[in-house]
Amino acid sequence: MTVVNAYAAPSEAAPLERTLIERRPLGPHDVRIDIAYAGICHSDIHTVRGDWGSQYYPLAPGHEIAGTVAEIGEAVTRHAVGDRVGVGCMVNSCGQCRNCLRGEEQFCTEGVVFTYGSPDRDGTVTQGGYSEQVVVTESFVVRIPDALALDVAAPLLCAGITTYSPLRHRKVGPGTRVAVVGLGGLGHMGVQFARALGAEVTVLSQTLGKQDDGLRLGADHYRATSDPATFTELRGSFDVILNTVSAVIDLDAYLALLDAGAAMVCVGAPGEPLEVGVMSLINGNKTLAGSNIGGIRETQEMLDFCAEHGIGAEIEVIPASEINAAYERVLASDVRYRFVIDAATFSG
Repeated sequence: MTVVNAYAAPSEAAPLERTLIERRPLGPHDVRIDIAYAGICHSDIHTVRGDWGSQYYPLAPGHEIAGTVAEIGEAVTRHAVGDRVGVGCMVNSCGQCRNCLRGEEQFCTEGVVFTYGSPDRDGTVTQGGYSEQVVVTESFVVRIPDALALDVAAPLLCAGITTYSPLRHRKVGPGTRVAVVGLGGLGHMGVQFARALGAEVTVLSQTLGKQDDGLRLGADHYRATSDPATFTELRGSFDVILNTVSAVIDLDAYLALLDAGAAMVCVGAPGEPLEVGVMSLINGNKTLAGSNIGGIRETQEMLDFCAEHGIGAEIEVIPASEINAAYERVLASDVRYRFVIDAATFSG
């Protein structure tokens, strides 16, 4: 085992603190990564605070990892020492089930191993990217193109693939009318992707407070959902609505904004159930769907797409000592648009 510096939550009620965690010995198919940056995802906060169920503590979160390869196992063929690489939300799967074989490891029928807080195949519990190093099976490590700075690339490993995947699956392209609900950590990525795919993009936000940002990122239109006129004037206007907010919203009101045969896809995960009237779906043959992340193949596709189109997360880089304050700012929506931790500060 290798011992490295990290930040971890000792319990669901306690702030994260500097600690030491163990990394497994390098196996023949493993890659050891020197972490340069780790993004802060809202999921990190939900998880360490027990919002999504009981956890294993102490817990070092972080599934938006960017760095360089420090060492490879003897059988590794995909990566070499010095490569710029990333690790997202998962680090292992069975590799043999129907979902894994079609490149959707996130739906592994035997149970995917998540980057942190997840029982691994060897019986240990995974620890995430709020640390100096990580050891990951080579097939779950993606290449970060040279055109992407590592700090900007880190949030793409979750926020990027979370918004890219549903737009691709819904075949968004020229002529598609896309609405992005919320301009936050997820929404600001969704706007960029939809624009680069050729869609006409509208941001639906509570207020017009971020209108300048939305238009700069590529939106054609920006409307306030606090204005009742938005829901009357835009009725039947969209082919795809990408809902990125982790809050309870009036689904029936948003479904009315869809054209016939169109779809609303939810990627935000509110803590309370959402209600929907079935007639909102039946009238117009509409679809209400959800989307998880994407598989490793699609994640690599997304990174290459970002490099080609000049897409990246808008970030605020912080030292590890500011993680707990950053959590509170995320909850207060006081970040534009993702926090990224400088891994060089994990040691103090």
